[in-house]
Amino acid sequence: MTVTVESTRTYEVRTYGCQMNVHDSERLSGLLEAAGYVPAAQDETADVVVFNTCAVRENADNKLYGNLGHLRPSKMSNPDMQIAVGGCLAQKDQGEIVRKAPWVDVVFGTHNIGSLPVLLERARVQQEAQVEIKDFLETFPSTLPTKRESAYAAWVSVSVGCNNTCTFCIVPALRGKEKDRRPGDVLNEVRTLVDQGVLEITLLGQNVNTYGVEFGDKLAFGKLLRACGTIEGLERVRFTSPHPAAFTDDVIAAMAETPNVMHQLHMPLQSGSDRVLKAMRRSYRAERYLGIIERVRAAMSDAAISTDIIVGFPGETEEDFQDTLDVVRESRFANAFTFQYSIRPGTPAATMDDQIPKEVVQERYERLVALQTEIAWSENKKQVGRTLEVLVAEGEGRKDGATHRMSGRAPDNRLVHFAPNLRDGAPQTEIPRPGDVVSAEVTYAAPHHLVADGPALKLRRTRAGDAWEARQGISATAGPGIMLGMPTVGRPAPLPEASGCSVPS
Repeated sequence: MTVTVESTRTYEVRTYGCQMNVHDSERLSGLLEAAGYVPAAQDETADVVVFNTCAVRENADNKLYGNLGHLRPSKMSNPDMQIAVGGCLAQKDQGEIVRKAPWVDVVFGTHNIGSLPVLLERARVQQEAQVEIKDFLETFPSTLPTKRESAYAAWVSVSVGCNNTCTFCIVPALRGKEKDRRPGDVLNEVRTLVDQGVLEITLLGQNVNTYGVEFGDKLAFGKLLRACGTIEGLERVRFTSPHPAAFTDDVIAAMAETPNVMHQLHMPLQSGSDRVLKAMRRSYRAERYLGIIERVRAAMSDAAISTDIIVGFPGETEEDFQDTLDVVRESRFANAFTFQYSIRPGTPAATMDDQIPKEVVQERYERLVALQTEIAWSENKKQVGRTLEVLVAEGEGRKDGATHRMSGRAPDNRLVHFAPNLRDGAPQTEIPRPGDVVSAEVTYAAPHHLVADGPALKLRRTRAGDAWEARQGISATAGPGIMLGMPTVGRPAPLPEASGCSVPS
């Protein structure tokens, strides 16, 4: 059923959690705009507010109900306003949301995001809340309309769901068993995105490297990476997040041998203790994890590796924690998302004995962060003096306005803040645009970013930069001398939070 709103109504989608949720929110925005809604201005309350929730963080429900409470006065003063709640928390709590917050109009789950416009219209006509939760995937999200946040980088989902049973993670119960897209469908979406100006894609899955399990090809993910290498105009390919238990050497070979696949790997560790990994039901051990890193670096000496680590899992001893520190020292991670374990209701770990006291978890967490910061800084210092190809980003540098810098990502995904002026002899009036590529020499290293404060060696204007200009209503052929504003929307990149699952959230 197709729904089109009769008059212009505004919408806002508020996203919590992982990259999968961010990708789903792009679909929700696309669905709403296809139905005739328009984005709300930044300083106005939208006619329709959609919460795309996450259930894997501690007190996720408290955060949701707090935000719903803040909207209640607006809803009471404007009965035509509609509030919808979707995502993992909606899938978990279902009718409980309407019971606790009866001013909510629509509740939908992870399997039927395509139903949102219909449910909103039904709630409006029937003047009562609509709760629709499916137990199976109704439509693969990538077949739905989308409104991408970035002109130059995009998520491409290769699978949804998860077949693992990690004791700290509720995601499989809420998103279901893994379902894979056919390779041709994935590659067709990638080609379409490249035709629209996209230079970088990130292949996305709960356990992205188990792609192919549904149609019986254990080597499907490596083949998919190689196939991406044949797409003209696609400059950077990334993927997140692989599971160490399923990581195979054919994927390492594909990364090393496919020029547009970046030498960057985000692979969750969670713990360096074999005893804790067993309690987590993580089907690998520290030796296997370190072996993968060793083989990746043997094939790609410049590979930057990042990870997720949970501190204070139930029963973790000081010896277990020391095992984690040992793996961190040996791995030399470029970056690590480190988290204090917190109880996720509905997971086996929530009812385990030997929950670690908060003060112990905090102290261990601080030691881990201090060690990883020292390692990351040391690794970043090795970049000083190197010339990097930086894909100019939008919204990555929070202090760019004050420092008069711009920001972007190196091929290995390191964040680089750079001075936008060019070397003598280059057109000084030409300003890099999001999506353009700047060649810059690193002059300073911090633990979590690099700085290139000298003049940029080279600016390459790209189709992606043209696409960004088109979004701003600026002619790509207008020539140099146009000062470009920097929007606040970011590119697909690891988010500053992570859940216990293998996809950071």
